[in-house]
Amino acid sequence: MKLDSSKIIDILLREHYVSEDDMARAKEYVKTHNVLITDYLLSEGIITKDLLGQAVAEALDIVYADLNSHRATKDQVLRIPEDVAREFRVVLFSEDDSSITIATDDPGKEGLSLKLKEVFPNKNIIIAYSLSDDVEAAFMHYRKPLETRFAKIIEEKKKIAPEIIDEMIQDALSHKASDIHFEPEESDVLIRFRVDGVLQEAGMIPKEYFENILNRIKVQAKLRIDEHNSAQDGSIRYKTDDGRKVDLRVSLVPTLNGEKIVIRVLAEYMRDLSLTNLGLSGQNQAMLEAAAKKPFGMILVAGPTGSGKTTTLYALLKTINNPEINITTIEDPAEYKIPGISQIQINTNTNLTFSKGLRSIIRQDPDVILVGEIRDEETAEIAVNAALTGHLLLSTFHANDAATAIPRLLDMEVEPFLLASTLELVIAQRLIRKICEHCRVSLSRDDQSVQKGLSGIPDKFSDQIKNLYKGKGCHICGDTGYNGRTAVYEFINVTPEMENLILTNPSKQELWKLAREQGSISMFEDGLSKVSSGATTLEELLRVALPPEE
Repeated sequence: MKLDSSKIIDILLREHYVSEDDMARAKEYVKTHNVLITDYLLSEGIITKDLLGQAVAEALDIVYADLNSHRATKDQVLRIPEDVAREFRVVLFSEDDSSITIATDDPGKEGLSLKLKEVFPNKNIIIAYSLSDDVEAAFMHYRKPLETRFAKIIEEKKKIAPEIIDEMIQDALSHKASDIHFEPEESDVLIRFRVDGVLQEAGMIPKEYFENILNRIKVQAKLRIDEHNSAQDGSIRYKTDDGRKVDLRVSLVPTLNGEKIVIRVLAEYMRDLSLTNLGLSGQNQAMLEAAAKKPFGMILVAGPTGSGKTTTLYALLKTINNPEINITTIEDPAEYKIPGISQIQINTNTNLTFSKGLRSIIRQDPDVILVGEIRDEETAEIAVNAALTGHLLLSTFHANDAATAIPRLLDMEVEPFLLASTLELVIAQRLIRKICEHCRVSLSRDDQSVQKGLSGIPDKFSDQIKNLYKGKGCHICGDTGYNGRTAVYEFINVTPEMENLILTNPSKQELWKLAREQGSISMFEDGLSKVSSGATTLEELLRVALPPEE
């Protein structure tokens, strides 16, 4: 059933969920950005998920089942066979002697009522609407522990390689894991998933089965099965049970106990990301959008591996992408495909490097260029010259903070006057785990663990924290208290005063001092606002960022 977005907007306004002014700003924003109006309203906190769900239900003229606040129990979920639940997107919401309420995010699906009558022949069935995320969260009850699935496959003495690999990938996707690790030990192989940036044990495989698994992965990734003493890299295009295609990057390295495998899962988790839901403050987002509207110049995103730099730049590309401009990228690898953009992947076997590829791109009449990473002096020089000659250039850079990136570029023998003329914005970022919304509770500042955390930071920062929260742990977050990630940022805007300072070949301290005077805040301070709002915990913030030395 296709929803009429204008009808949803009318309901949001009529029921005073959204003010006329907020809706006008939202409509103005989506004119120039590739986002849905509901995504903007949610990301700005103008409406909640449940208010949106109620509005959609009203647009469909059915009741709303709030699976977010009234989560279905495991017994409720298992009352409907898994194949039926997944095909028709249904969850048992409530039940009495004569009737049963079924929540779904697709109430118009053909055959839904007939199928439900087969499952519940003696009940009056009420169809209710629920949000897709909440329906998907309920489906976690169908997932059995990895060890249980492994044990069953091994017990049946089948050829286990394909079954275990498929189960692993499906489970990694359901947990939104970014990596799968196969770590050989003396008698077993430990399987770990990286979820929200943290490795978690997922199960064990007896080592006697590992060779078959290893060989199958090598064949699928087009790697040499007779090579055991060298590192190898490959890729797999995997098709899920529901028809989705997922790209897997495979890395093998030899260890004392055998070959270790790490599979990077390049699923489409970030397809819906936009600048409005990356965790940017309003001020920082406005600064980034202003820099991206300029016809030339350079925007750099700094941080270590795995800090979300590429995701930020992809979200920016999605925002500025339109048929009137030519956007070309050169990446290693091109992790996500973006419609309407020419993406090039470097290939050392054919001598296609960042520097050589960048030289070729400039001859392709681009308006915007994304260079996956500035790694060497040659790439830095070409990038700066491209930004100087009428191109908007976006790139990532390995540096611990925004102020460090500029001296490092100068150390790569980029001329200060060229850098000052081209650099528009430097961003540094880290990824940080979000508190699970399903089990978040507030904390008292008098709590002993809170006092311990506050004692580790200067008073001027602890005084900025108005509220503290944590996740108790639930089935949704795997009892970790965290679910999903956001980012903490620091921005240096290259003003005329900053340009003059760059000409003097300044130190990191001199750059940050001026940036502070012009309103920049550190990643730690950006994180403090997320702690106060309940997005993350103080403990998590201190894990990824330290108070600035000032």
